[in-house]
Amino acid sequence: MELEARDKKLRNDGCILMGIINITPDSFSDAGRFFNPAAAVSGALQQIKDGAVIVDIGGESTRPGSARITADEEKKRVIPVIEALRMADSGIIISVDTYKPQTAAAALDAGADIVNDITAGTLDPVIMDIAASYNAGYVIMHMQGTPESMQVSPSYSDKGVVEDIKSFFGARIEAAKKAGIREQNLILDPGIGFGKTLKDNYLILAGLREFRMFGLPLLLGVSNKSLIGSVTGAPVQNRLSGTAAAVALCAMNGADIVRVHDVAEMGQVLKVVEAFKNRDKPEG
Repeated sequence: MELEARDKKLRNDGCILMGIINITPDSFSDAGRFFNPAAAVSGALQQIKDGAVIVDIGGESTRPGSARITADEEKKRVIPVIEALRMADSGIIISVDTYKPQTAAAALDAGADIVNDITAGTLDPVIMDIAASYNAGYVIMHMQGTPESMQVSPSYSDKGVVEDIKSFFGARIEAAKKAGIREQNLILDPGIGFGKTLKDNYLILAGLREFRMFGLPLLLGVSNKSLIGSVTGAPVQNRLSGTAAAVALCAMNGADIVRVHDVAEMGQVLKVVEAFKNRDKPEG
């Protein structure tokens, strides 16, 4: 994987961790845990210590059926945390999870390096212009519908979910380039759980390597999601083992970045996967 995000450069052969810090009262997995700014900063620093290479800061829940908030409210939640993290460590790679141009601009001003946009610029293309102007990293994520409606009978063409997402990626990569975002700044995320059935999610995991045709880093977010709960029956707070299995599948099938809540535990998963993948290499 090769990625540039402002003054940061990532070169990595294996899969890396992106920690999740949700500064929201209604996130599906860790509701309220990091709603206090001090707790969010402390949590992010601990994730870095535990092995996260990137920390993703979000101020609005995007779980199925979640309500939208204003850009002003979102900025109030995320900007103090980003500023504090940047002051604490100039080397931390900070991602802001937003689709709002105003929040993206304020976050980049505060020191963020990557814009993680669940809409891939389809809601407001200005966000791509902003990412380009800062030479920021930019995540193109696939979502069918909106967070409010995405899990209401999602469906794909006869070609299948993987082919449909490939077509979407091709179009949005071109849109990003036209906005001035450089190819080395782009990351692709097929959007597990964002307008997908249970079968769709597993078809995406099985077909991950098909997205490598674009030559861009692949980001996957499977942590504690319904593709785990639906097959295990485990509630959100008890999906650590299922998440470990899903993260292992991601890493084995070609993911470059996995977005997770439990960084230390998923770091162990990646170490085991890497040891397996490198089993034939000489020791020492």
